[in-house]
Amino acid sequence: MLLGILLAWIAGSFVGLQNIFNNKVNEQAGTWITTTLVLGLGCLASVLIGLLFEGGELFHLRYMESWYWFSGVIGVGVVTCLMQGIKRLGPTYAVSLAMTSQLGFALLCDSQGWFGLDKVPFTINQLVGVLVIVAGILVFKLDGRREKQHKQQKFVHSG
Repeated sequence: MLLGILLAWIAGSFVGLQNIFNNKVNEQAGTWITTTLVLGLGCLASVLIGLLFEGGELFHLRYMESWYWFSGVIGVGVVTCLMQGIKRLGPTYAVSLAMTSQLGFALLCDSQGWFGLDKVPFTINQLVGVLVIVAGILVFKLDGRREKQHKQQKFVHSG
């Protein structure tokens, strides 16, 4: 379990880092070139690392529904939407909202047993957990607004 927690924590750090890098590339190259670079280089890296670790077994896709193959298309939406969200909201707020959405959707999928998942009973504790995270984001965002208003008022009064 500890390894799973560590790997999930590292993945979250990578997502945050990737989004910042993607945003910087997007500022120079535009959304579609950035998405192409991100997913194209990711594909190349995945194939090379997969061949290194799995060899020819990499391409043996047994017992998989063919419609799952379209997750790469979903990746285009992920990269594009996050870049645009970061551009408009900043990295912390955009990634916080994306993570909350991800958690809420995962909870829904688990509790409904969608997409071949084992159905996990929905509990009030799970809902409270998601709501606490949403409340934290609201506190974070509202605090930033108050600080900005305070600075503006201070500037107006000093001028």
